[in-house]
Amino acid sequence: MLQAARELLAERGFERTTVRDIGERAGVDQALITRYFGSKARLFIAVLRAEEGDGTLPSLADPERVLDLFERVGRLGPGPVFQVAVQPTRDPAVQKAAHEALEARMIAPLQEHFTARGLDRPRLRAEVATAAFIGVIMGRGAGAFEELAAADPTELLPLVRGLLSP
Repeated sequence: MLQAARELLAERGFERTTVRDIGERAGVDQALITRYFGSKARLFIAVLRAEEGDGTLPSLADPERVLDLFERVGRLGPGPVFQVAVQPTRDPAVQKAAHEALEARMIAPLQEHFTARGLDRPRLRAEVATAAFIGVIMGRGAGAFEELAAADPTELLPLVRGLLSP
């Protein structure tokens, strides 16, 4: 159920994904999803928690992390955090959970990196760099940027690193 939810949330976003669609993709009755999770919002939050792993992630300043995200998004589509970063939901609990995940997974590690380097306004830098990176990730899949979509992630790495490291 979590995998089906993650796939549909990546494809359609929170607002356009229904519990019925998730049930069909997972091969279960939607009542089972409601029984286990209670609501689509709680299922979304469960997907976020399942994606957390051990909770320790390197910052986007780490080239391996950037390549891993390019590969993962290329294989699975943009996850719920990326989706909500570019299109907020009307559900406050979902928005809050996605914001917390974005903060913990991307912004805070990058802010720590910038702080350690003694750069001014590390929080603002981290938010701008994260927004730029998410824009690149989402733009690759949108089809509006042909060369960006066709580029190998290893070609993009030096360009993205330029955005992330002043």
